[in-house]
Amino acid sequence: MKKYTYTEKKDTRSGFGAGLYELGKNNPNVVALCADLTGSLKMNEFANEFPDRFFQAGIAEANMIGVASGLSIGGKIPFAGTFANFATGRVYDQIRQVVAYSDKNVKICASHAGITLGEDGATHQIMEDIGLMKMLPNMTVINTCDYNQTKAATMAIADFVGPVYLRFGRPKVPNFTLPDQKFEIGKAILLNEGSDVTIIATGHLVWKAIEACEILEEKGISAEIINIHTIKPLDKKAVLESVKKTKCVVTAEEHMMNGGLGDSIAQLLALEMPTPLEMVAVDDKFGESGTPDELMKKYGIDTLDVVAAAEKVVGRVVR
Repeated sequence: MKKYTYTEKKDTRSGFGAGLYELGKNNPNVVALCADLTGSLKMNEFANEFPDRFFQAGIAEANMIGVASGLSIGGKIPFAGTFANFATGRVYDQIRQVVAYSDKNVKICASHAGITLGEDGATHQIMEDIGLMKMLPNMTVINTCDYNQTKAATMAIADFVGPVYLRFGRPKVPNFTLPDQKFEIGKAILLNEGSDVTIIATGHLVWKAIEACEILEEKGISAEIINIHTIKPLDKKAVLESVKKTKCVVTAEEHMMNGGLGDSIAQLLALEMPTPLEMVAVDDKFGESGTPDELMKKYGIDTLDVVAAAEKVVGRVVR
């Protein structure tokens, strides 16, 4: 398999902050809003350098979304940031009515997503947000895997016209993608070619899929890995071409099994190419306090869970 390495671990939220700052320097129409979490979302550099383009909304997320929508009418490109739990669940009606339904050019930037928020516990660990957002017409949904990809995605969505939900996280994870990459919305990335099973991963689970691929290779199983950073629109062509070759699929995500990437892949395959499928995701449970590593193991979304799912689905294939 193709070998991937990294020299450091970095949090994806810092990739967002770096990308936002670069946008601030190069695009005077980019404005930023935050709901009292400027430091947590790494928006300080933008706020300090461009104070006339930064709006602190306080703990009033619905109002922040409304203001962002209004700014977009005036030709600005608003990046509205807060924790994923508050960026979606708390303000869903506001997003539906004044962003998605109105097709406004608002970028909803959600940090601390998934269970790897860790010690903050279940009230802050949203694992339903991708499902909530992908069901909204007009909404593009992006879930990045490392610092470099998050920075590139942040810069790319400024040029994209329309509502975007950009999801990223708190923990430091391997930073393995290229620093100068071109981020293409809706275009999957083939990380490794394989013949026995397709592993389709998103977000923090992309690196887990790479680790799983190495273990599977030692077991004589050749895994193809696809990084789906854009959940919606889904790169159907890339998925179907891979599955046609491998004849079975594992999806891997830091999200609820219901409504996530796995659901999107299952729907596509059911309609186009019925295929054995296993999902690595949180199975209908709320989170709890703990370290990210502890929680990923407990909730069944770690490297060995991807390995087990791949072995299981390969065993279901009649070749």
